Amino acid sequence: MAVRQRRYSKEEISKRGQALYESQIKQQVETDNYGKIIAIDIETGAYAIADTVLLATNQLFEQYPTAQPWLIRIGHRAVYHFGARSLAQKS
Repeated sequence: MAVRQRRYSKEEISKRGQALYESQIKQQVETDNYGKIIAIDIETGAYAIADTVLLATNQLFEQYPTAQPWLIRIGHRAVYHFGARSLAQKS
């Protein structure tokens, strides 16, 4: 297996990925894929959707071996949620 190298800072990957998702991809995928993981190549705009981070990134790398992926859970602000929600938020 080839070792993949990150060519951008974490901040640049996040900035580019978020911009691509909001401007070009979100409207196409959000309705039918809520809660799934999307891996977006920040250089090409190509993406793969799957139930897990590993599946989504593997699918993206199969098509684009040099992809620079950014990930998000569709319909959420991040891939994972840490900590407990307060009772006030559940109301």
